[in-house]
Amino acid sequence: MNVLCLGGAGRICRESVKDLVETSGFEKTTLADVNEADGEEVVAWLDDDRVGFRRVDVHDTDATVELMRQYDVVMDGTPISLNDASTACIARAGVHGINLNGMSHEWDFDAQFKAHGKTCVPGFGMTPGTTNMMAIHAANQLETVEEVYISHGAFRPIAFSDAIAETTRIEYDPNLTSRVVFEDGKLVQVPPFARPKDIELPQPFGTHPQYIIPHPETVTLSKTLADKGVRLIEVRGTWPPKNMALLRALHDWGFLRNDAVEVKGVEVGILDAIARYLRRSPEGTETELYGYALHVEVVGGREGRRLRHVLTNTHPPSDGTVPEWAGLRAYTRSVGIPMSIGAQLILAGKANGTGAVVPELAFDPQDVFAELTRRQIHIHEEVTEL
Repeated sequence: MNVLCLGGAGRICRESVKDLVETSGFEKTTLADVNEADGEEVVAWLDDDRVGFRRVDVHDTDATVELMRQYDVVMDGTPISLNDASTACIARAGVHGINLNGMSHEWDFDAQFKAHGKTCVPGFGMTPGTTNMMAIHAANQLETVEEVYISHGAFRPIAFSDAIAETTRIEYDPNLTSRVVFEDGKLVQVPPFARPKDIELPQPFGTHPQYIIPHPETVTLSKTLADKGVRLIEVRGTWPPKNMALLRALHDWGFLRNDAVEVKGVEVGILDAIARYLRRSPEGTETELYGYALHVEVVGGREGRRLRHVLTNTHPPSDGTVPEWAGLRAYTRSVGIPMSIGAQLILAGKANGTGAVVPELAFDPQDVFAELTRRQIHIHEEVTEL
């Protein structure tokens, strides 16, 4: 089993590789990244002679494809803005692929993956990914599904990396067309901060107002659950309250439009300038509580009863009592570990089908939950009759 980890020098992807080191019998894993210094630092941190580094720029498609052909699966941790280019390379290389975001045009490469008999799973971190597993687990126990509410709290600094800063900007971009809900058979576009709802997350994260976000679960689950009659799907999210307060102010004052301004004779996007400041300030790179909290609610019917399934997760605290989960790693491990699990399931022949496969159909939820439990990420379920 040979694994290439694209974007492997990043804070999240390095956790995917570390999980491979600790839980799988792979033969070779290579971190591929444009940042050579950070990549070599991660290799030293992992301290395993099966792990190496290669400098790769996905815009150099021929070289990237040639490298990918030496591996069985590519774990893709590149930012959303690069996922079209990275997925195109994986499809052309004819190998398996899995990524964290699922928010680009990976589905356009379905035929190429099918032609090679390979599987690509777009979006397999905590959300999308684990949330899809939670939703389909509940739906599988119901004869009909009426409503699905997916919520998460990503407790991390607003800009601890360029990729995270980019995600923050994209999700609240006022011009984004993919911020939708599924309602009565159609996708309905909504603006930033739409449909506020207080969501009770598992402790220690508490209850927070959450808003509709542009995540792919809305689109994929609307198709997957169509035969069960689903009428409403809403996906919400939140970051630490301080982050949300800043985003709200940036939105209300028009900064999220990223209008061009002149700074010392150079024209820049105003939001790009703010993001650069946040990437270099303690306010942008630190927060009080770290981790990832999920809350998935599915309402439907079985045997004449109307039922509500609520699934949540817990993981070790970020306070340092469990060193591997201290501080930011409570967040980065939560996101990176599921991608490693998905890659291992693909290579174990436990993926369902070839082509670009939506997360909720790619794997058996019980397989994923069992592997998460091995890593101290626990899924909890409560069922009540309505």
